[in-house]
Amino acid sequence: MPKKEINPEYLTCPIRQVIARFGDKWSMLVLYTLAENSTGVMRFSELHAHMNDCSQKMLSKTLKSLLDSHLVDRKVYPEVPPRVEYGLTDTGKSLIPAIDTLIAWAKEHFDAVVRP
Repeated sequence: MPKKEINPEYLTCPIRQVIARFGDKWSMLVLYTLAENSTGVMRFSELHAHMNDCSQKMLSKTLKSLLDSHLVDRKVYPEVPPRVEYGLTDTGKSLIPAIDTLIAWAKEHFDAVVRP
C-alpha cells in the first residue's frame, strides 16, 4: 500500500501545532497545578507529589516540552544541592483562563462524555 501524502497545510495548521504542545495527558495538569499553587512556583518533587500517578520520567519529559514551548520557566539556584523551581511564563499564565473554561466544561459534561 503506498504511503499517503500529508497535506502541507495540515502540518502548518496553527491550531494543530499549538494544541499539540500542551494537549497531551499531563501538560494541562502541570500548567493547572502551577497556576493553582499560591507561590506560583514549585519544585519537581512538589509537582510530582501532586501528580503521583505520573512517573518521574514522564513528568520530566512533560516539563521539558513545556519549557521548549515557552509555557513554563525553570530557575536553577546556585546552591548545594542545587534548587530548581518551575513556574508559568507570561504565555503560560495567559493560557490558564482557557484551561479553566475547559475544566468547567468537563465538569458540566462529565457524565455525557464518559458514559459507556
